[in-house]
This record gives sequence, C-alpha cells and structure tokens, in this order.
Amino acid sequence: MTNRTTGNLKKPRDSAVARSSLFVGSTEKAFQVLHAFDGPIRHMTLVDIARASGLDRSATQRLVHTLEALGYLYRVPETRNYGLTPKVLQFSYNYVRANELIDRASPYLLDISRRLGETTNLLELDGQDIVFVARFPGQHLVNIDIVVGARLPAMFTASGIAILSRLSDERVREILAQTRLEPITHYTETNPDKLLARVRAVARRGYAVIENETVLGDISVAAPITDHSGVAVAAINISVPTSRWTLERVEAELAQHVQVAATSISKARLSSYSR
Repeated sequence: MTNRTTGNLKKPRDSAVARSSLFVGSTEKAFQVLHAFDGPIRHMTLVDIARASGLDRSATQRLVHTLEALGYLYRVPETRNYGLTPKVLQFSYNYVRANELIDRASPYLLDISRRLGETTNLLELDGQDIVFVARFPGQHLVNIDIVVGARLPAMFTASGIAILSRLSDERVREILAQTRLEPITHYTETNPDKLLARVRAVARRGYAVIENETVLGDISVAAPITDHSGVAVAAINISVPTSRWTLERVEAELAQHVQVAATSISKARLSSYSR
C-alpha cells in the first residue's frame, strides 16, 4: 500500500491563524516534529526529523529532547534513532471515546461485517482527506490492509466522494483545489472536471463506488451519513477485494447495504438532536 494513507508530512498552515497574536509558533513546531513520523519510516535520526519537519537542526534537537522528556518520543537503544511511544495513542483513544457518531455507527458496521463477511468502515472528512475512524475487518483471509487513523485524499475515494456529494458546490471546489491531483495508482482519476462530475452523479444516485483508484485490488462502495440539515458528516463503506468481487456485483449486492445503514445512522442522529 502507498504511504499516502498516512497523510502528508507537512500540513499547510492556515495563514489567518498564523498571523493571529494568539498563535504559538513553538507548539506548531512540536507538532511538526511529531508529524515527521507520518511517513513509512518508523525510526529517524535528528537529521531525518529536521528534514521531514522542515526545521533547523538546533530547533529539532531541543524539541526532540522535550518530547522525549515528556514521553512522546524515545531513543532507540544503541542507535541515534528516535521513534514514537505508545503515549501518542492517548489522543486517538480520547477522540474515539468522545465520538458519539462512532458509538451510533458501530452496531451497523458490525452487523454488516458479520452478515456479509466483508470489511466495513466509518470515515470522516478532515481537510481534503478522509480518515478511517472505525473499522470492522471481514471474515476472509484476503482483506485490504488499512488501519484506523489512515488517511486518503477524499477526491479519490468512494467514501470521500459520498461525503462531498452532500456538501455545497463551493466547499467541493475548495477541497478539489486543495487536493494534489497526483495519481495513487494507474487507475486514479485526476481530471478535475471528471471528478466534479463524479460528485454530482453520486449526489443523484445516493452511493459512490471506486475500483483500484486508491488501493490496487480494492473495490469500495460508500454512502454519506448526514446531519439534521442534510449535510454529510461522515460516510460508511464496504471494502472488498477484486479477487472475489466485480464492480457490477458490488453495485447490485452491496450498495443497498451501505445506503440503508447510512440512512439509519443519519436518522439516529436526527432523533438525538430532537430530544
């Protein structure tokens, strides 16, 4: 799998936030150091971290020392390498624990996974990426190897397109403008006009389906979960391998499952708002 699933090493800084007198630059730099580990390399030297984070070596050394003292980085014994510690997982755990949508969606994801034997996921939009926030693996030996927390460009995924289909045209174009239109596989659609047309088609159809565009050997079908105003807040998808499924069969047999589940989760959210 491509390392695009882990996100970019450097996140573009919002200029309006950066100009604010409340903005703390040293905090930003600390997160730049942590984000240096977003890529596939697990252990890095100070030089590696400085290069990946875009900081000079002096600042990197001080920040790494501080993060090591706080327990977020550790020095690999008998080497000059550093790595992340399990302490960074506390942020993920806190997010998952506080996310009511995960609580409401999980029974539906689990039910689909058990009845169909296929992998189901809950995904949310973060900037121009979608993030896997809940995952129930299928019962077969062949499954697509993606973990909770993985990221993919929304424009290139079924779940992302499903979410975008329930956002304003202005927001969709904004996300498209922020997306690096570089193919992940040989099948990735990168033409802006075709991508926009795909979003509009999904808005009419109610579900999105993508084959081989983000992960080779994968077909994903997804439907949007919406809030009380009809705006997408997440998507539910079913991911299956091309070794066992065809695009036509996925649309005929699986699309209805994600649509029913997404509608049920959306209604559950609506009822919670009305109380």
